[in-house]
Amino acid sequence: MLLTMIARVADGLPLSASVQEDEQSGRNLMEYQTQAKQLFRKLSQDPNPPAKCTLETTHYFFHYMIERGVCYLVLCEKSFSKRLAFSYLEDLQNEFTAQYGSKLDTVSRPYSFIEFDTYMQKARKSYMDSRARRNLGQINTELQDVQRIMVQNIDEVLMRGEALSVLDTKASNLSSQSQKYKKDARYLNLRSSYLKIAAVIILVVLFLLFLRYWIL
Repeated sequence: MLLTMIARVADGLPLSASVQEDEQSGRNLMEYQTQAKQLFRKLSQDPNPPAKCTLETTHYFFHYMIERGVCYLVLCEKSFSKRLAFSYLEDLQNEFTAQYGSKLDTVSRPYSFIEFDTYMQKARKSYMDSRARRNLGQINTELQDVQRIMVQNIDEVLMRGEALSVLDTKASNLSSQSQKYKKDARYLNLRSSYLKIAAVIILVVLFLLFLRYWIL
């Protein structure tokens, strides 16, 4: 487990983070932190995001779960147990809710609960420890729904969000053009009506002049 991040779903605000610092895993983690933040923003725009999901990157898996308006995300090597990853996230969710559940709606600054990193580091070590992993394997068979958790590619998820944004822009442009066409049509209709009225008036005047000339 290389990177853990927690964010508020409503606005994608990062609340806490923990990064495993070593030469082997730390060299490209900035890229994955950026992807995680982009994912949080996409989730905040999705009215019904999956409660649990696994996202595949080039070298790793993102596993995330959403509970009580908070997204808990971990970046793992592909060889790491999916079951343990979600057990770890559930552990974080229980502790984070107990410590900060009543404060979630009061913060506006990113990483307001960065001190939670201490607990995340301890939890990570316990889940990474080989003896703890064996014990968890004996006690827990499988998460009930771990096999049914959706697996997607993170690039496709992020690009889908961009595509939706483009579609929204095109829809907005079409709406503006439609309003313009309605105004132009209204103007042409009025102009046509005025021309018809003017033509009728001219005909009446000519008819009156003709009668006057004929009588005289």
